[in-house]
Amino acid sequence: MSQLIVLGVQWGDEGKGKIIDFLTEFTNIVVRFQGGGNAGHTLIVDGKKTVLHLMPSGILHNKVVSLIANGVVTDLKLLSEEINNLSQNNIKVTKDNFQISYNTHLILPYHKLIDKYREERRNNKIGTTQKGIGPAYEDKVARRGIRFQDFLNKERFDKLLKRNIDYYNFQFEYYFGKDKINYNDIVAESDFLREFFAEYGKDTTLTLHNATLKGENILLEGAQGTLLDIDHGTYPYVTSSNTTSGGGIIGTGHATYSQTSVLGVFKAYTTRVGEGPFPTELHDEIGELIAKNGHEVGATTGRARRVGWLDLVALKYAIRINGLTSLAITKLDVLSGLDKIKVAVAYKYEGENLNSFTNNIEILNKVEPIYQSYDAWDNSLPLDSIRVYEDLPENAKKFIKALESMLEIPIEIVSVGPDRRETIVINNPFR
Repeated sequence: MSQLIVLGVQWGDEGKGKIIDFLTEFTNIVVRFQGGGNAGHTLIVDGKKTVLHLMPSGILHNKVVSLIANGVVTDLKLLSEEINNLSQNNIKVTKDNFQISYNTHLILPYHKLIDKYREERRNNKIGTTQKGIGPAYEDKVARRGIRFQDFLNKERFDKLLKRNIDYYNFQFEYYFGKDKINYNDIVAESDFLREFFAEYGKDTTLTLHNATLKGENILLEGAQGTLLDIDHGTYPYVTSSNTTSGGGIIGTGHATYSQTSVLGVFKAYTTRVGEGPFPTELHDEIGELIAKNGHEVGATTGRARRVGWLDLVALKYAIRINGLTSLAITKLDVLSGLDKIKVAVAYKYEGENLNSFTNNIEILNKVEPIYQSYDAWDNSLPLDSIRVYEDLPENAKKFIKALESMLEIPIEIVSVGPDRRETIVINNPFR
């Protein structure tokens, strides 16, 4: 039995979905452990694109069980649409290959509205996706959340829903000056969704425990990225959950084992969606070129991503707080054809060098990156046609080896294109 935690180690959008989809071939269970419909995992298999938001990225593999665990906040309407879209593309979602934890908390219509209204009133925008993620976690901590097990019991759900709608309608009317939300409309929609989802509820902690007893492989799937972690990210410009490896344990109820490893996924450059500090951000033609070649548009938000050079100060921080055992580099192909590739190896702040990352945004907004430059490689041989590490251009291999040396951790997977097959495995973390 091996347990692998796969997570992003930048500000999200690192290509986790593709790496997870690729590694699912070697596992028995894929489980999402945090976040909600604000995730956007794009999977491309034989040229066909599938975008997932809530559904675990292992769902494209027939013999794998996909779980939504307790750490996720779930929008059942969005999830039903995702399941229907998968079904239309001949991807079956049944009680045999998909489970929802009884303890996952639900995102309901009032969560999305309060999210939207709060963002509208802020002078300094957070950049929330307005999917109701934060308010749902807020209700969870305030002990007024509604769990999936509550939802499956109509009498209990209707009672809890009435309590919460009274609470939110007071805010909508007297604080935001907005229309009240209709209780009966949500009840009617929930009754329909209850029938749709009735067979999927499970104690997913027991599913994971039994899989461990059988010696099966388990993959824990993270959403967003380390620098968006609610505790360890660039607060307040963060998501509302723990995106780090510790969140994988809490978000699944599945303990660590000696066979547990943690794979961090990072781009060969850096991107960020929304507001917040970004030390290596590019505001020039090179940044525009990288964004164009990398198709840097959010799969969930549709917003253009901000682009910058790779930041090793931040990456070393992510390695440390996640206890990473290996790395996967993605979008290496996007850097093909550039003259030089830059990598931030330290920051300069008020005349002094900073070698350690800080989530103090006042400092991060003022630091100046200290760069090292590397020769790039030309486009004569497209990287997406390469399947063996040794066949990569010499400068690409030198770049990877330099990163390994500075980060002091192996890069085991190299993604050279968006398709599942456009992947080079130096060492399979499941083996």
